[in-house]
Amino acid sequence: MMLGAVWIDGELQRAGDARVSVFDRGFLYGDSAFEVMRTYDKRPFREQAHLDRLRGSCERLLIPWMTSHAALSQVIASTIAASGLPECYVLAMVTRGVAPMNLDLSQANSPSLLVFALPLAPPPASVYEQGIAVGLSSAARATDGTRAVGAKTSNYLGSVLALHEVKQRGGQEALICGPTGEVVEGATSNVFVVRDGGLLTPPLEAGILAGITRQTVLDLAARTGLSVHELPLHPHDLYQAAEVFITSSVREVVPVVRVDDVVIANGRPGPITQRVLAAYRAETSVQR
Repeated sequence: MMLGAVWIDGELQRAGDARVSVFDRGFLYGDSAFEVMRTYDKRPFREQAHLDRLRGSCERLLIPWMTSHAALSQVIASTIAASGLPECYVLAMVTRGVAPMNLDLSQANSPSLLVFALPLAPPPASVYEQGIAVGLSSAARATDGTRAVGAKTSNYLGSVLALHEVKQRGGQEALICGPTGEVVEGATSNVFVVRDGGLLTPPLEAGILAGITRQTVLDLAARTGLSVHELPLHPHDLYQAAEVFITSSVREVVPVVRVDDVVIANGRPGPITQRVLAAYRAETSVQR
């Protein structure tokens, strides 16, 4: 039985019983925006930042925003409580809703709001102790070259295929390369490189998702005197890095010890990555 709870347009349901219409545009076209959060002591970390980004994604996609942050926050809290779980993987989604089966936005004026509170399954401790392998992929992203660049949309087919491709090569995350060969972001993560004792990460202007965990790491770096430069990265920057790590809400800060067939430095998680992870986890404890 699927554990957890789902809130759909005002109705709380058990996760295993949750259903949406086959005519919902989120289902038909990936016409929706979403956010993923991780709870600590049953409270979503950086919730307001996630809700700000969700609203921004809806604006980019021209999906009407029909609620307030306060109201949505209450829905999220209610769904978490109804889940009965010790900690949750929380997904908040806004779809364009049910409408005639065509691409005309003028006929789609009733967005749907869904909130999922499902079992949290963070990576095992070995991931942080030993690091992971990643692979580069040139898969195109659905929003590339559109007004929706930077929005967190549900159309993840490019990332799905990229991750599948990389897993066939023994990797655990795909790093997407842009049209000129630059490394932009992971399939479900942001990427950082350690060079000369400081951090390098692609800029938002590269069309990346403005990751909440990414921003938290940038804030922590500024507070702890760790230099950060946002600039284009290419494969050789990763291959020659002292350290590489990826960030995401559920995985936090994950060390990367191999990119494609290239072992990074000594093949072990490096001290700056470990320092950033420790600082991040200390930050999550502040809200407890």
